[in-house]
Amino acid sequence: MSIHDGHRQRLKNRFLTEGLDNFEELQVLELLLFYCIPRQDTNPIAHRLLEHFGSFAQVMEASPEELKKVPGVGDSVATFLSFVTSAGRYYSVKQQNADVKILSDLETCGKYLIPYFRSRRNETVFLLCLDAKCKVLCCKEVGEGSVNSAAVPIRRIVEMALGANATSVVLAHNHPSGVAVPSGEDVQTTCRLAMALSAVEITLIDHMVVADEDFVSMRQSGVYDPNRCQVLL
Repeated sequence: MSIHDGHRQRLKNRFLTEGLDNFEELQVLELLLFYCIPRQDTNPIAHRLLEHFGSFAQVMEASPEELKKVPGVGDSVATFLSFVTSAGRYYSVKQQNADVKILSDLETCGKYLIPYFRSRRNETVFLLCLDAKCKVLCCKEVGEGSVNSAAVPIRRIVEMALGANATSVVLAHNHPSGVAVPSGEDVQTTCRLAMALSAVEITLIDHMVVADEDFVSMRQSGVYDPNRCQVLL
């Protein structure tokens, strides 16, 4: 048994006894790396990751491509760290929304959508599909990029809503900057999408902008009125 083996076991035992509350960021990262680097001292790689990204949170939010720019980080490490973050988000969605079946108001819709955006560094668009009784049919990622970008075409959103047999939908995207305020382009795209959905008898109930644990409803803000299917400027 090497000195590294002893260090690993001590860190694992400490976690089992104390949890992570009193761990330093470096130690948490080391502990994670144990499971994808079985026979190597993970301390130097943990240091390099923190130096490169600045914090544990930024390491965990980095893409596999960004992670692999750090010396010593290969496919297995990058995949594992990205998986841990995605698994945490998956758990958050399932845990928070486990008992939510009907979304009867905009506040409930916003709270339902927030966990889908946790730990995302890139702007991501989701479509929440509902039936005539506001029962959740599905909530699917449309793509990465702003809602007005070529990466998120209106045609694709309409096709997804039709595929889910939705009566109404709520569009949502995040602002990684932390400011949940819709841009002028967000507002204009909402109008075009509402008209496209209306043509196939699907109502765009709202478009929500999420930042951290907050959201802004365009409908509640008064810039979008689904009944008139137009943007209010």
